[in-house]
Amino acid sequence: MPQFGLRDNLIKCELLKNEDLYTYLEDFSFFLGTYNVNGQTPKESLHPWLSCTPYPPDMYCVGFQELDLSKEAFFFNDTPKELEWTKAVSEALHPDAKYALVKLVRLVGIMLIFYVKKEHAEFISDVEAETVGTGIMGRMGNKGAVAIRFRFHNSDICVVNSHLAAHIEEYERRNQDYKDICGRLQFRQLDATQPPLTIMKHDVIFWIGDLNYRISELDVDNVKELISKKDFETLHNYDQLKRQIDEDAVFVGFVEGDIDFQPTYKYDTGSDKWDTSEKCRVPAWCDRILWRGKNIKQHHYQSHMALKTSDHKPVSSLLVTGIKRVNSEAYKKTFEEIVRNIDKMENECIPSVTLAKREFHFKDVKYMQHQAETLSLFNDGQVPCQFEFIQKPNELTYCKPWLTANPPKGFIAQGGSVEIELEVFVNRSTAPDLNSGKEQIEDILVLHLERGKDYFISVTGNYLPSCYGTSIRALCHMREPIQDMPQETLRELVSATMCRAATLKYRLSIEGCHLGYSEDIFQQPGLRSEFADIRDCLDTGMPDSLPGSNHSVAEALLLFLDALPEPVVPFSFYQQCLEICSNVISMLPQCHQNVFNYLAAFLRELLKNSSSNRLDVNILGKNRKHIAVKAPSFLNVLLLAVALFFSQHVELLEGNK
Repeated sequence: MPQFGLRDNLIKCELLKNEDLYTYLEDFSFFLGTYNVNGQTPKESLHPWLSCTPYPPDMYCVGFQELDLSKEAFFFNDTPKELEWTKAVSEALHPDAKYALVKLVRLVGIMLIFYVKKEHAEFISDVEAETVGTGIMGRMGNKGAVAIRFRFHNSDICVVNSHLAAHIEEYERRNQDYKDICGRLQFRQLDATQPPLTIMKHDVIFWIGDLNYRISELDVDNVKELISKKDFETLHNYDQLKRQIDEDAVFVGFVEGDIDFQPTYKYDTGSDKWDTSEKCRVPAWCDRILWRGKNIKQHHYQSHMALKTSDHKPVSSLLVTGIKRVNSEAYKKTFEEIVRNIDKMENECIPSVTLAKREFHFKDVKYMQHQAETLSLFNDGQVPCQFEFIQKPNELTYCKPWLTANPPKGFIAQGGSVEIELEVFVNRSTAPDLNSGKEQIEDILVLHLERGKDYFISVTGNYLPSCYGTSIRALCHMREPIQDMPQETLRELVSATMCRAATLKYRLSIEGCHLGYSEDIFQQPGLRSEFADIRDCLDTGMPDSLPGSNHSVAEALLLFLDALPEPVVPFSFYQQCLEICSNVISMLPQCHQNVFNYLAAFLRELLKNSSSNRLDVNILGKNRKHIAVKAPSFLNVLLLAVALFFSQHVELLEGNK
């Protein structure tokens, strides 16, 4: 059936409303497994884990985390361990059935494999896979999620495998990772006119992975004592994930089965002994399996102590799920009845809607800070209607790049209503023109009804200029915080004299003393709320020192460099950098030279404390030229400025020059 046009959408809508008339439920079993392998290669059979059920499951969804911890896997997203672990899985599937590999998806060390019994393969359709990184700068793939969605018979199913932020105190960061994954992970539809599918737009959702939530408020001895007594119910009350779910902070609407197995982290590799290292980690249920949807029953939820390859133990769950199947005869009868009713209903009536509001004002819009307003539509006409935001004459898109409408098109039944979220978000591509005053927060949206009239919606607002997205040249000409400067003055800035950038340098110099000692600096992401405080501090001059954790300050620096309209090494110098980078620094504009020299000194300071922060020359120097190619978001970070230069002059990082 075509997926476009008012009539077709109306038929589709009516079919969905009457789905119970032509579908019935049939149970299928899903084996879900998650295993953080700590960068190890397969050293033992996975049979005790993957073939633990008496009968072969209909489907396998097997997730791994930390598949490969090497820098090569992180930088190039390529690892031989993908094939090694995939082979180990295929050899350990239940021996009483034949399985077909449907899809494999991997992001750095996060991998998800989907198998189905061969007799069910013909009923699998619309298979898509996506990934989203939530690591440093909110994008890198050392943390994040991979997901596979598919249609099985008449049910839409999504499986997510995630690895969230580490460390016991970072539960808020884990909450943020979960929300980022739900918001950013989207699947394209076969019908390109339809909006992407989010995770929550599925009938059944399975969520597995190393969620990294820990046990808090108990010391390691108390935790081990409760474990020895098998008092998992009491211990579970101190579990961070349980508490966050109870507070509706994450996984709203999801279910997790009762936990009656001991924590799956952290063990000495190759044994069942709890962590005996100097850190002596508190045991925790890091590895979890949750689900969301109707007609789902859990038959088991357990860990597998027999496997000793990693410092985690694998976990599995067998979920029996009622899947909607179609009765062909009933479907045909329902379809024909709907078509007859639509034929009677179609007449000369013109569709119309009532808009609760036609003017929207966004106050004090800030760099990388979401603002949203709700546009409510009510179908007050006599017929269903289809709406869409359309382009204005001589424009390529229906709105300015800093504005989005979600959904941008849709269908409203007679007497029905819909809420559209108008969202303003200024990023590094839109900030420069807004900072300079070339662009304003002003736009007119045209809402078009098929076979009806157009409605005009006004969007206005005021943008607070930011040093993020402002050129080095302009920053060096400022003697006061950017938000204290008149708009006309900002527009006229073209040359550099005094170095306002010294403020940033001074503040980061102070912070640098602390950053150098921070573990995983520039690799562990900061908190979004702290970035907002740091941005406001730089833009207003208040307070005198940068707020937030060292990780947040480090990420704020990367985001600042990433947002520069012209990189530290300007675009026009790229070819010279490639040809002869030893002399190019002296050729840069003076303000760019100053920033480059400061960054070099800053990196040397970090390397002096490499024993504390775990950075090395390879991360900061030699591999940066590959990152510049592989990850465009790094181009403005140290793009060629440090990448190519230090790849050939590593002694500048290691020495005293």
